[in-house]
Amino acid sequence: MDVRSGFQVKALEGKLSASGKRFGIVVSRFNAFITERLLHSAFDGLLRCGAKRKDIEIVRVPGAFEIPSAARTLAETKKYDAIICLGCLLRGDTAHYDVIVNEVTRGIGQSAQETGVPHAFGVLTCDNLEQAIDRAGLKMGNKGFEAALAAVEMASLKKAIGLPLSTPRKNKSRKRSTPSKTRKS
Repeated sequence: MDVRSGFQVKALEGKLSASGKRFGIVVSRFNAFITERLLHSAFDGLLRCGAKRKDIEIVRVPGAFEIPSAARTLAETKKYDAIICLGCLLRGDTAHYDVIVNEVTRGIGQSAQETGVPHAFGVLTCDNLEQAIDRAGLKMGNKGFEAALAAVEMASLKKAIGLPLSTPRKNKSRKRSTPSKTRKS
């Protein structure tokens, strides 16, 4: 029963069990001082939830802008139960930051929706380096760890709902038989 919302209705929820599931992690090399902290914590989060090292694939990309493309490529293989996207964008003095933040966010969301594979958003969007350091494990927990937990829960939720973990639903219509062609001699 879901008593948190005040309703006496059963709610489907994912569990924090990564056992038997495969995960892809896409991490940006730009701002590596921060992204490596996110990566280590994400990896640790998956292991703590029961994932095996052999079931975790890490893909490194040059910057945050490349994360959606790599995440989409991984998702389309249908080998992963969830994709974790990690990066760090720091606001500068130009509009470049806003453009990149919007495109990365849109691209990751679009990939998740169109492939049916859950994507966890672990891309920091910070005003300055101090905020990024805080979100990568100093004062505010580690967003890489949180993204890993979200990925595990969403992969589990997808299974609880009854959908295949990494494959889109197929049309269950019967295949039509086609009349055989006869050869003329």
